[in-house]
Amino acid sequence: MVGIIIVAHTPVANAMLGFAEHIFGLLPEGVRAVDIPPYEDTKASFDRVLKAAYGVDNGKGLLILTDVMGATPANVASKLEALGPLSGLKSQIIVLAGLNLPMLMRCISHRGEGLEELAQKALQGGQNGILRLGSKAQQATTEK
Repeated sequence: MVGIIIVAHTPVANAMLGFAEHIFGLLPEGVRAVDIPPYEDTKASFDRVLKAAYGVDNGKGLLILTDVMGATPANVASKLEALGPLSGLKSQIIVLAGLNLPMLMRCISHRGEGLEELAQKALQGGQNGILRLGSKAQQATTEK
């Protein structure tokens, strides 16, 4: 199963993991959360993400989900991905930014698939989970 690491600004990562536990009824195996507090040294953040990666690395791939592209959580995750085999991890790493709850649900539900397939499902889940609700949205749909 692909390991999943949620890396986000405090308290988003652990809140997302708590949501997953609520929805699935238990804490999903092979999923870790790393909250990045403000003003933490990036080396300390990197070390915590690396430790989480070692905790879920079973050689079948690691999918790292971050909240905002260009922010510290995404930068730390991208640094780990860029290291490749030099990180000491057994798995290939893919990093996706723009984490949302539908993306996370899709990831957890399809963890048995390969890393590339899981990344694509995560992207689809994230994009398909963004909808406009309300009467104007229904009106636009019926006018097409």
